[in-house]
Amino acid sequence: MLTIGILRETRIPPDFRVAITPMLCVELEGQYNIRFLVQPSPFRIFSDAEYSDLGIEIKEDLSECDVLFGVKEVNPDALIPGKKYFFFSHTTKKQPHNKKLLQTTLQKGCTLIDYEEITDPTKKRLVAFGHFAGLVGAYNALLHYGKRYHYFDLKPANQCFDFREMVEEFHGMKLPPIKIVLTGSGRVGSSASELLQRAGILEVNVSQFLNETFSQPVYCQLESSDYFKRKDSKPWDSNHFHSHPSDYLPDFLRFTNVADMLIAGAFWNSAAPKLFTIEDMQNPEFKIKLVADITCDINGSIPCTVRASSIPDPVYDYNPFMQQTEPPYSNPKNITVMAVDNLPCELPRDASESFARQLAQNVFYNLVETDEDLILNQATIVKQGKLTIKYAYLSSFVNS
Repeated sequence: MLTIGILRETRIPPDFRVAITPMLCVELEGQYNIRFLVQPSPFRIFSDAEYSDLGIEIKEDLSECDVLFGVKEVNPDALIPGKKYFFFSHTTKKQPHNKKLLQTTLQKGCTLIDYEEITDPTKKRLVAFGHFAGLVGAYNALLHYGKRYHYFDLKPANQCFDFREMVEEFHGMKLPPIKIVLTGSGRVGSSASELLQRAGILEVNVSQFLNETFSQPVYCQLESSDYFKRKDSKPWDSNHFHSHPSDYLPDFLRFTNVADMLIAGAFWNSAAPKLFTIEDMQNPEFKIKLVADITCDINGSIPCTVRASSIPDPVYDYNPFMQQTEPPYSNPKNITVMAVDNLPCELPRDASESFARQLAQNVFYNLVETDEDLILNQATIVKQGKLTIKYAYLSSFVNS
């Protein structure tokens, strides 16, 4: 029998999410020859009692477990030698703050499988929280637009019990006929679009967005081809863009001159140009006054995203003339920025249930039975204390 442990999240501020929910523990124990142990937690959105009431054992010491599941990075000192771990390690890009974590994983002979690297043959991620990042990010955009202009006062997402209660906040919300531009058509962008539609905001195409006026709020969801163009003026080629992003120029200013709000949900390659510049933001024709940067790329595609914000302190103003941050809503010439870097934590119950279901569908057979399609193999950064071939490039990082 395989014994699987569910780790207590230890990061500060606390993360309320969990990789495997109580009901899913019961389902998986009935499907496979496995049992679960749950480390007690005062913060987890699913209480210890919700597990124990279903017969799942609560236990502080998980050293008897064969596999351990967490969400965020595990404290290096808490790693149990020789164990197999699943969590978001944030190490594959040589993130300096997680060097010790990777070094300790190697030193203690552990196996590390990173959720972010679990993909299908087309490189599409199979387990992710991006759907809820898009939902909450778009909700926050509307919430803070209402606060900035004193139109309405929505309850923060993290004060809602679940997604259903969050959406109910839209009852009675009255937006003026603003224009919202949304970038991204992947998991994040699609869920942000879903939220805007649930809020009763009309979707229009690029031509309508740029050239027409409306008596109600509207939004336009953009593809990369809508706001980038080739330097050589040749026709758009998506494969070429993703392979050679430095060969492109931004074509986003036509949207900044008509849009009131930007919701950024598109992946950005650092070799690609920024969407606009600080000088562009200083132009009187630059109309955008609120940016919800779901991607939260610091000093990335959105120049006013100069730092991450937090759930307790979700927005700040950016003064493009002084090029500094200021208190939110403090100056009508400022741009209000929402750049919370852990948005799914605002709906931890729904996000955990969705993530757990993805694990059940895409990971557990490969873990318990056979990994014949190598889904877990190619997501394994460290195997029994050694970097795997795919991630051997990290050796200079851990040894530096």
